[in-house]
Amino acid sequence: MAHSVEVLFDAATEAAIRGLWDALAAAGVPSQAGHTAPSNRPHVTLTVAEQLDDAVDAALHPMLEHLPLPCVIGAPMLFGGRRTVTLVRLVVPSSELLALHADVHRVCVPHMPKGPLPHADPGRWTPHVTLARRVGPDQLPVAMAVPDVGRDLEGLVTGLRHWDGNAKVEHWIS
Repeated sequence: MAHSVEVLFDAATEAAIRGLWDALAAAGVPSQAGHTAPSNRPHVTLTVAEQLDDAVDAALHPMLEHLPLPCVIGAPMLFGGRRTVTLVRLVVPSSELLALHADVHRVCVPHMPKGPLPHADPGRWTPHVTLARRVGPDQLPVAMAVPDVGRDLEGLVTGLRHWDGNAKVEHWIS
């Protein structure tokens, strides 16, 4: 598994994204609504590594000065696989979001024994919210026909957490 640092949304933005998850599921698309763990919530991963030591939580506390952060959840995008794709929505990379990402990266690297996974590095990172995983080619037209799946959503980032995927524990930074 892995560890990640993620930003979370205010209640209204989270509800709107969960509404998309539910609409996709109702249309027969394997959305994130199917993952019912209490820790499963709409988020944007800022960085990810095989391991993050626990001291990172205290080091991340100053990052809260970036919040709250307005955001735009924009265009649908696909991350490819051989037989299926992951449907996501781009989180428009504003200068404020990019600054938060760069600061979180800088703070986290000393707490990552093997370093970050490269797709999370500044300059290679694609900010996004996952809507559905393992979407087959025949399900894409159905997914794209779901109302509001492509409509811009004005949102607000209000939280920060360290997700320990090994222990399946979320550490709230507050």
